[in-house]
Amino acid sequence: MNAFIQNKKPLSLITLAILGALLSGCSGDAETIIIEREPIVEDDHDDGHDHSGEPGGGGDITIESLGRIAVLSSEASALAIMDIDDGAMLDEFSLSDSSAALYASPDNRYAVISMRSMDTTDFIDGGLWREDHTDHLHDYKQAPQMSDFSVNGSRPTHIGTYDGQMTIFYDGDAEAGVPAGVKVLTDENIAAESDTLPTLEFTMNMHGVAKSRGDILVSTVRREDSESTSNAKILPDQVGIYHWHDGEYQLEQVLATPCPDLHGAAENEDYIAFGCGDSVLVTHQHDDEFESVKIDNIAEIDGLRVGTIYGHENSALFFGIASSRATDERAMVSINPENNTMKIVEWRSEAGADPVAYSFSGDGDTFVILDNLGFVAKYVLHEHNGELEFEFESAIGVSNEDISAMPEGHNFSMTMSQNDEHLYIADPIAQHILQIDLTEMSIEDDIELDIIPSRLVWLGIAKTSDHNSDDHD
Repeated sequence: MNAFIQNKKPLSLITLAILGALLSGCSGDAETIIIEREPIVEDDHDDGHDHSGEPGGGGDITIESLGRIAVLSSEASALAIMDIDDGAMLDEFSLSDSSAALYASPDNRYAVISMRSMDTTDFIDGGLWREDHTDHLHDYKQAPQMSDFSVNGSRPTHIGTYDGQMTIFYDGDAEAGVPAGVKVLTDENIAAESDTLPTLEFTMNMHGVAKSRGDILVSTVRREDSESTSNAKILPDQVGIYHWHDGEYQLEQVLATPCPDLHGAAENEDYIAFGCGDSVLVTHQHDDEFESVKIDNIAEIDGLRVGTIYGHENSALFFGIASSRATDERAMVSINPENNTMKIVEWRSEAGADPVAYSFSGDGDTFVILDNLGFVAKYVLHEHNGELEFEFESAIGVSNEDISAMPEGHNFSMTMSQNDEHLYIADPIAQHILQIDLTEMSIEDDIELDIIPSRLVWLGIAKTSDHNSDDHD
């Protein structure tokens, strides 16, 4: 596999002065140890930039940066913020929950740490963000820091982002009598440490999912067990349309199309797709109402359920993962909501490989699959015989390590840049992050780590497009 490794250039870490400090926030906050650096300050208006070239009398104040990467290590119960531009570790934070899950906030400013077992979600400011000052855009660059803001709720599970909003679906706790719920927030809410957030509360627990679209919330609905068509009653079988009115979400419509054993959802510009036990439910807004249709499972995935779906604002197709826990079978499908069709996606892989991560590129034109043998397969949206499909284009190996040396409970993981065509892959064996040019499918650089990575997310100033999936703990 050495032939795939090229242009490797380890980046040395800068010397850090260490100051241990214990921070406490809201109930359930992670303990945080701050590793101090000289502050990065680039937010002064008197900075030599030209403010007069744009309408309204102001010019954009922009920062050129590849961004930063938040790296979670379950082995060390820590999260590090790495600077992509120079490979330096900017800060490291100690977490109190080794099973924490990691996401990026809607505008990619914050690392979102969801601790399901502790019923809380915390936030770390990555230190790169953009503000719209009406007459100009203003970029900011500061040192990372732990936010005092936390969002609490029973069993945060499905977390997703779209169009500047994040939805957190809380499964609730049947034993404790705590019902499910949904909270919606933005980067602005996190920065302002908002006391109240748009919240929907149900009457019973459920393993559900919700998608926000402005003041509309499309969420799963669980019926009484005697009425439900789901085999696993904790899984909902209906979808409701809620509208934010007078400080609360009001149920305006329940889709007529049932979706038994519903699990997983994603959205693009026009449609929202939900995985059902026997099909995929697709809904879209038409005038003041939502219409829905079921796309039946094709024969090739008979006995499987599409339980994970990926979508992107700019992609006309959804990418679905069909599987069965009973047989451990897996298949990949494309879902076309325009013509209500489903097709098998042929996955090109080495014998014995299992996929461990999936992602759309930042612009939505490419979809990549990372497997446990250290290969990345690239698919592009392509029209063939008048039908749009995911077409395999190329693959690259990203590790020359002995795969049997993979630390227990770990695997390769990846995150996609949202401001250029770079893919970042963490290798727990080599303890580094590889920078992949997605266009050329070549390795450009690497960032050395002092921790064993278990998950990572890109943070920074993104282009304006949205990708989403039904990520959950």
